[in-house]
Amino acid sequence: MSELFAVQNLYKHYGDATVVNDVSFAIAPGECLGVIGPNGAGKTTTIRMCLGLTAPDSGDVLFYPEGATGPLYMPRDALAIKAQLGVVTQFDTLDPDFTCAENLRVFGRYFGLKGRTMDERVPQLLEFAALTHKADAKPGELSGGMKRRLSLARALVNRPRLLLLDEPTTGLDPQARHLMWERLQLLLQQGTSILLTTHFMDEAERLCSRLLVLDHGKKIAEGKPRELIAQHLESDVVEVFGVGAVALAEDANLRALAARVEVSGETVFFYTHNAQPLLQALGQHGHLRTLHRPANLEDLFLKLTGRQIRE
Repeated sequence: MSELFAVQNLYKHYGDATVVNDVSFAIAPGECLGVIGPNGAGKTTTIRMCLGLTAPDSGDVLFYPEGATGPLYMPRDALAIKAQLGVVTQFDTLDPDFTCAENLRVFGRYFGLKGRTMDERVPQLLEFAALTHKADAKPGELSGGMKRRLSLARALVNRPRLLLLDEPTTGLDPQARHLMWERLQLLLQQGTSILLTTHFMDEAERLCSRLLVLDHGKKIAEGKPRELIAQHLESDVVEVFGVGAVALAEDANLRALAARVEVSGETVFFYTHNAQPLLQALGQHGHLRTLHRPANLEDLFLKLTGRQIRE
């Protein structure tokens, strides 16, 4: 794989706690790498080191410019690397005093872009973000989805080769999320690389070429979404819920028909490679509701990181 961006053996300690523990990964041109993990897994610290906002205790963050004979190193070459990065944070950082168009123009000046260049680029970015009709509106007049699309447009002002997106659709309604996904897919088709952190497993499966799973600061899995699911999980899941469902988790006959059984709240999850015998047996419990589905990324996430809530 030709690399655009790489992280090699990153470590970060805060006191006696190791928050990033020997993490390595690489991103190819036009690839979306998703970083998933529970709260406290080390995702944010890893991203901050990628951006040069936090210095690693050891390890390297490298960027490979087009045509260069060697890589650039973060934070040593931070300015040169950031000139080719775009960043969309989880929180709104738009300037409330400027219109949408002005937010783009002012941000372009950080990259030395102005005049005719921005005269051409601002309308293109507003159209890409489906905000042409809001060019003269200020951020306070925009919906959450519009603000997030404006943030994405702003991150594209310098035509970056790599986008770093920190939970880009958090707080958005389904329609806004789908429009954001459509725009990100278009960027990938155009050859932009994306490093994405997300808590939405459907988002990760939809956008990501590969996934990196972090827990307790360590990389515990990496690969293509469907390959990871096939490697770590049974093919089918049968969910059972309703009054009395939890008791079925201890039913020896039902357990014999499943490879694994888990309980979360009032739902029992039966994991199996052959669901039909299990579904037939569950037919004797007609008062309960069942859902038969293929295993997905959420099942993978929960198996690898556990079902307990991280605060």
